[in-house]
Amino acid sequence: MTYPIVIYGHPLLRKVAEDIDQDYPGLDQIIADLFETMYSSEGVGLAAPQTGKSIRIFVIDCKPLAEDEPELADFKRVFINAHITEKSGDLKPMSEGCLSIPNLREEVNREGFIRIQYYDEKWQFHDESYTGFAARVIQHEYDHLDGILFTDRVSPLRRRLLKSRLTAISKGKFEVDYKTILYGQKIRFIT
Repeated sequence: MTYPIVIYGHPLLRKVAEDIDQDYPGLDQIIADLFETMYSSEGVGLAAPQTGKSIRIFVIDCKPLAEDEPELADFKRVFINAHITEKSGDLKPMSEGCLSIPNLREEVNREGFIRIQYYDEKWQFHDESYTGFAARVIQHEYDHLDGILFTDRVSPLRRRLLKSRLTAISKGKFEVDYKTILYGQKIRFIT
């Protein structure tokens, strides 16, 4: 099933998501649906809160980026109950976008190294380190679990300049090819 994407302005995107246990109802289907939704929306990562579920799960598949970043060709993961335990390295700017903030890209500074602990879809525990673009994608999706959006990480001046565009997005003034849901409204289909 393809979920609608929760759009900027919805309070669910600002909640800290809850850890779950391996008996969480429908977990395998939720994971499959997150991947399906991500692929149909042409994303490389998707967090459960972006689909209306305030649980600590996100999925990543960076294969579409492999032409520019060959080391990401096989970088496909499920992160359950993820917790970043370390960040370090110089802050590097890079343009980021988000399915929940359609048609907006901004330069975001992120650390080049992270260490993260999580469970995969088979409920195997991992304590891993990532660098470069993989670290950036993980940090972006991980932020969703803590109620943080990439626009929160731009400079205060830039945030003020984006305010009217973000307000317009929260009111549905955007065009995308995937299902969306705005706060206080039903699912809308835009094609």
